[in-house]
Amino acid sequence: MRTFGIIGYPLAQSFSNKYFTGKFEKLGLKDHRHKVFPIDDIKKFPAVLKENPDLAGLNVTMPYKEAVIPFLDELDEAAREIGAVNTIKVGAKLKGYNTDAYGFRRALKPFLEPQHHRALILGTGGAGKAIAYVLKEIGIDFYYVTRKKKSAGNHFEYEELNENVMKAFKLIVNCTPVGMYPEINFAPPIPYRYLTRDHFCFDLIYNPADTLFMKKAKERGALTQNGHTMLIEQAEKAWEIWNRS
Repeated sequence: MRTFGIIGYPLAQSFSNKYFTGKFEKLGLKDHRHKVFPIDDIKKFPAVLKENPDLAGLNVTMPYKEAVIPFLDELDEAAREIGAVNTIKVGAKLKGYNTDAYGFRRALKPFLEPQHHRALILGTGGAGKAIAYVLKEIGIDFYYVTRKKKSAGNHFEYEELNENVMKAFKLIVNCTPVGMYPEINFAPPIPYRYLTRDHFCFDLIYNPADTLFMKKAKERGALTQNGHTMLIEQAEKAWEIWNRS
């Protein structure tokens, strides 16, 4: 039996589990299975490996994309530069990868227009770092937005997002869990009244499919996209990695 899985906490709604279970059924891979490992402390990660010796690969989600790194033997170049891991190939050694960056790039590029040359990244966690990596690669300037500045430089606090800032940054990417099921009546506290038809608001959340962040953006005529396509793309990239010889 080849076992794959996902670690994170909580994991009440797991895209990966549903996606890969369905994939294995469609491909007739009866010797493949996908399991959910909701660990409430990253220190329990070694126990997951020990208790599941047939593990071949893992996905990593919040809040462990950064915390899992010290437990790994190797990182690929992107994961090392980003400083976050969402995919692990399990073998003689544990190697970490970041397929979030690949998935985001694939999901974003078809919608980019010339006015989307500056971006606001809401959140500075592992997902936000992957998004920053992609934006840097494709030549889009960006600022992080946080509730409290963590450092000087390219950071805004939410309270600093005035009309001039919103006019200057027409790509906005929500990398926070705000608005995720079941807390669907919440949205990041940006000044939505300054959004226009020139703005593109990308939400990494996929459940619900239409978040309050997206609804508020649509009300102002902005283009929106959720994280579903990104998830599919990153999952397929993880599958490719797990099956490399």
